Amino acid sequence: MKQLDELDTHIIKLLSKDGRMSFRELAKSTEVTEKTVRLRYAHLIDSGILEIVGRINPITIGLKEGAIIQLKVKPACWESVIEYLSKIRSIRYITTTTGDYPILIQVAAANQEEIAELIIRLYKHEEITEVNSMIQLEVSKSSYQVD
Repeated sequence: MKQLDELDTHIIKLLSKDGRMSFRELAKSTEVTEKTVRLRYAHLIDSGILEIVGRINPITIGLKEGAIIQLKVKPACWESVIEYLSKIRSIRYITTTTGDYPILIQVAAANQEEIAELIIRLYKHEEITEVNSMIQLEVSKSSYQVD
């Protein structure tokens, strides 16, 4: 694992706030040359430490409802359940966790009916033994910024 120095960290912080920041602006903010920023940026990208992606606001494309769903599964079925979940478009995030529910998913949907249909579909899956759903009422913070 690569250790990040102060300059790398500063570049990452700036880009986490504005991924479209130019090399010139980055150089000015970090007080190094534009060439140095370009080299550091290329290294951060090539090493997989940094990815620059466009992130959409789900509400603007009609995905106004959200849910967090915890799943219990049969003991040896984690991988197959995760593979199954990965193919469902409304599921935006899948993680394995500790505790009673080893799989947690986050859902973005157009309406509550779509979430209800997904929950019913999950209950019917033979490898999923329990479903615990939490409907998101309001998202107060959603951030990918590095502090």
